[in-house]
Amino acid sequence: MSSDATKLDIQDHSAPVRPGEELDLVRLEPFLHSHFPDAAGPLVVRQFPSGHSNLTYSIKLGSREMVLRRPPFGSKVKSAHDMGREYRVLSHLHTVFPAPKALLYCDDVQILGAPFYLMERIHGVVLRRGLPPGLQLTPEMLRQLNLSFIDTLADLHGLDYKAIGLSDLGKPEGYLERQVRGWIERYYGSQTHDIPEVEHLAPWLREQLPQQSGATLIHNDYKYDNMALDPADITRVKGVLDWEMCTIGDPLADLGTAIGYWIEASDSPELQGTHWGPTSLPGCMTRAELVEHYAERTGRDVSRIIFYYIFALFKTAVILQQIYYRYHHGLTRDARFAGLLDLTRVLLRTAVHSAETDRL
Repeated sequence: MSSDATKLDIQDHSAPVRPGEELDLVRLEPFLHSHFPDAAGPLVVRQFPSGHSNLTYSIKLGSREMVLRRPPFGSKVKSAHDMGREYRVLSHLHTVFPAPKALLYCDDVQILGAPFYLMERIHGVVLRRGLPPGLQLTPEMLRQLNLSFIDTLADLHGLDYKAIGLSDLGKPEGYLERQVRGWIERYYGSQTHDIPEVEHLAPWLREQLPQQSGATLIHNDYKYDNMALDPADITRVKGVLDWEMCTIGDPLADLGTAIGYWIEASDSPELQGTHWGPTSLPGCMTRAELVEHYAERTGRDVSRIIFYYIFALFKTAVILQQIYYRYHHGLTRDARFAGLLDLTRVLLRTAVHSAETDRL
């Protein structure tokens, strides 16, 4: 199944570097030439405009094209931006799963002021809030893309993480309880305003904690704008990106995150305004249908998926709160972050409503 994507300029493109997020090219260029001596030519750096956490840059060294990842400037949560860990995940993963190949890791903070790594560039179509201009997908194509989206997640959860050398990436025992406790603590550690829904959700999450469904490699931020699609077949996942939160944990937490980002056409207007991708177009599956397909593919018991959905909404709200904290305290000048507090409130209200109605 193909589309007209190859005839359109709809692949993901970089943009000029945002003010305040420039890299030290005087130090970076000789460093790169020393590690990639065959890449003759000047260094050209641009930035990928999406993303709210680790910063991602397009690196062209002569004719060689790469991607550089570094922590955000002014981040309060140092443990959430472990470049060495992300590099290690990709070093093992790319041989068995569609993910970028890791190329080089640098822990010398004299170069860019923080550790960073480089990986291969995967060219493809990245779906963000809507379809790229000019790209038209039929309901049948959208449904097939939805199936590929869940099938790829199921494939990740089916990997033998011990066999690929990632058995010490996380501690699967007690993962879910630690996550709930940790994300509640993170919220209060980055709180800037009183949001009453938190006082309802925090005890609910502790009390409703299910038995863990198992332990697999999980992405932890699985959504459309973290994947590159094949321009020749938009329904095929060419690469999954952004592995900074990857760990060994409960696979249903990963599924919960995926459906937590998934906005339906029947959702409330305020939730519609938070959409993370083109998930509510004619032909798109509902959250319940995605969960059902995942259960068919994996054989997992998904009867407690409502907990994982609500926890995903809470976790995403906390992530946005952490980012807003940086903006609120002047640690970043990125104007995109000014409205994140309102989005945090919407997600928390949605989580409370779902807990009260017991519906996805």
